[in-house]
Amino acid sequence: MRFTGFMLLAACLVVQTANAQKKEKRPSKDTTASKVDSTMEEDVKNAISGDIPVVTLDDNDLGDGSSQNISSVLTAGRDPFYSAAAFNFSSARFRIRGYDADHFSTFMNGIPMENLDNGFTPFGLWGGLNDVMRNKDLSIGLRPNTFGFGELGAATNIDARASKQRKQTEFGYAYSNRNYTHRWSFTHSTGISKKGWAFTFSGSRRWADEGYVPGTYYNGWSYFVGIDKRIGQKHLLSLVAFGAPTENGKQGAATAEAQSLAGSPYYNPYWGYQVGKKRNANVARTNQPMFILTHDYRVNNKTSLISAVSYSFGDRGASSLDWYNAPDPRPDYYRNLPSYYQSSPTQFQMITDAWKNNENVRQINWAGLYDANRNNIETFNGTTGKRSRYLLSENVTNSQRLNFSTVLNTTVKNLAFTAGLSYQSMKNNYFKRILDMLGGDYFADLNQFAERSYPNNPTANQNDLNRPNRIVHVGDRYGYDYDININKASGWGQVVARYSNIDFFAAIELSNTQFWRTGNVKNGLFPNNSYGKSAVYNFNNYAFKGGFTFKVDGRNYFYVNQAIMSRAPLYSNVYVSARTRDITQPNIKSEQIQSIEGGYVLNAPKLKIRLSGYYTEIKNQMDVLSYYDDHYQNLVNYALSNISKLHYGMEFGFEAKVLPNVTVNGAASLGRYYYNGRQYAVTTLDNDASTLSADSVYATNYRIGGTPQEAYSLGITYRSPKYWFVSLTGNYFDQMWIDFNPIRRTAKAVIDVPANSQERSDILKQQQFNGQYTLDFFGGYSWKLPKRYNINHKSTFLVFSFGVSNILNNQNIITGGFEQLRFDFATHNVNKFPSKYYYAYGINYFASATIRF
Repeated sequence: MRFTGFMLLAACLVVQTANAQKKEKRPSKDTTASKVDSTMEEDVKNAISGDIPVVTLDDNDLGDGSSQNISSVLTAGRDPFYSAAAFNFSSARFRIRGYDADHFSTFMNGIPMENLDNGFTPFGLWGGLNDVMRNKDLSIGLRPNTFGFGELGAATNIDARASKQRKQTEFGYAYSNRNYTHRWSFTHSTGISKKGWAFTFSGSRRWADEGYVPGTYYNGWSYFVGIDKRIGQKHLLSLVAFGAPTENGKQGAATAEAQSLAGSPYYNPYWGYQVGKKRNANVARTNQPMFILTHDYRVNNKTSLISAVSYSFGDRGASSLDWYNAPDPRPDYYRNLPSYYQSSPTQFQMITDAWKNNENVRQINWAGLYDANRNNIETFNGTTGKRSRYLLSENVTNSQRLNFSTVLNTTVKNLAFTAGLSYQSMKNNYFKRILDMLGGDYFADLNQFAERSYPNNPTANQNDLNRPNRIVHVGDRYGYDYDININKASGWGQVVARYSNIDFFAAIELSNTQFWRTGNVKNGLFPNNSYGKSAVYNFNNYAFKGGFTFKVDGRNYFYVNQAIMSRAPLYSNVYVSARTRDITQPNIKSEQIQSIEGGYVLNAPKLKIRLSGYYTEIKNQMDVLSYYDDHYQNLVNYALSNISKLHYGMEFGFEAKVLPNVTVNGAASLGRYYYNGRQYAVTTLDNDASTLSADSVYATNYRIGGTPQEAYSLGITYRSPKYWFVSLTGNYFDQMWIDFNPIRRTAKAVIDVPANSQERSDILKQQQFNGQYTLDFFGGYSWKLPKRYNINHKSTFLVFSFGVSNILNNQNIITGGFEQLRFDFATHNVNKFPSKYYYAYGINYFASATIRF
């Protein structure tokens, strides 16, 4: 019904626009709107949401279509659906078309920015630098672009060069109740001088003693320096350096039982009181500065060559509690919850009352951890003292990354050619180090799980046979230490042919990816597979895409695009347990992807529409999951292969100027995202290379979780001729599903459970979350100060913005959740290890003030 309704709405809008176009051959100019500062709304959106793709139209796009060759459909035009997806749908963790983040590519000054280890764009590396990251080209879906081959979801190119920045100085302050409370920012751009120099300096400070979720905090700095030098009329050299060292206390997912006992969906098990102050055990830290040198060579008016090289380095880490031969200290560990004691009503009630009434019971007991360490006097390997049973450790990734890219663009009559080469090299050093001994004097670098499995083997418990029975202290590495090297070389080409009523394009990319593991410690369990360089794994891949656009006139377009691709698997899905050994999954393959999309686009002065459909199939994916298995009393590696996914649906967006100062916009995403076939799973002990079991996972028709598969938005905006605007938007999300546990979808999970029983249904069914809604407001005001208040004799503006999300304070929006991997095969009780959930923020706000001159 919803699909039909939106299709009818789109059809009505198209008919209405066609009738309007017959009456009005040339677009009218809205003099009122032209008075309003055209950058203000963009500034407000960037301030409120962080990093929002904002795109604009050029004069050709607003033309009357009277020229001989009709302008092509925008690849970076103001897309009403994409704007809603990036801004209005973000509170529900909406993913466009259900794609994972590695299906979206980002470039900066010509350099691909995705991490080779996980395929994700590390947006946090330039967090807080919105002011210098505004210049963007956006290519949606499979459309062609001029800076890279592209991806399934979208490709974005950020132009952060100093000469491309707006010439101005800006100071800003913001106040919020979200991840951080305060933000100061400063940006100064000189523009390009007569001698060809341009400079940009920017920085910000973001912090919160406690964020929206209890126990979280934020401490972030950011900096940016850009220098450009124009050499003659054809050459431009650009250097940018930026970084965003950040530390933040994290939020943990929790079970419904724990959230209910705590009386809040935002219960966070990661913190506890220490000497009366909240301390978070799970803290994320990032500091990875980046440098990009770009050469822009304008050969002539029709040909350009942009080449760039970049280098980045630094650490990203996440801390957590670690322990050796001691009880699990996590407050929400299943043995610490009342449900574990249901067989004893007295004990059940006692623990329930304690959870409800004593915050110290449901949070980390830091004092208890210190006491356990201080009271544990032992002698080990000649050292006598307080041997720590509990530690605060940090899992660290030290990255070094070198990138090179060059892209040639040229036009010959009605043909536009683009070709590019790139080489990316990344070396990651993964290790664990001690942050805090928690009152102890030393710690022994031993594997406690190996001691249980091999009590008579004197070397099995050694994390490093090269340094047996090693004593470690604060700052020392322990546990695991290995390198992953990843290299990727690619070349691509594209041709776009433009004719009076139709455009064609075709593109091809060929690439080679290789990776290998180098162990820095010799593990006692795997002495022959843990130390030194492993075999090198090579993958040759291809990607083809093409399409056409039929241009009815200068406003109405129909398009169809298709792609066939292969992609190398991620190293983390190939190695069964890279922490301990170089053994891989069998039958390693590249992923296979096929996708097609098509739609209709209308770009008219008072109405913009995009209606599109898509169908994507992804095959041969791999994954490795690790969890603690109660039966084996050990960590288990669960290696999945033959993962197939199916994504299909439609997208609709419109923006209509219904009155001179009033705009109505709406968007709808109706998708279905499924796992599309049986998966193959191999289970091994983390302490043993032998196979425990090989199973088929009956995943067909289970839903892909982590995102709403349906999302709707309808908003209205009023823009005053007095330089202010307000907007109110309602959103609705549905078809939200939990990430399911593949172990429960195997034959052995239900082999002795009666068919058609409730017990069997509980094991196999996938939880669907209830549909939810939000109501959001934002507005802004731009005030041009009187001349007597101008700074340095420049026009000076004060820009105010204010946004409130989830005005109705809906705290029932589950934005993510997962079934725990642990499963009790003996009792088949799914509630022994229940699902865990994340919730969207209730009412939250962001207010900012900026002075610009």
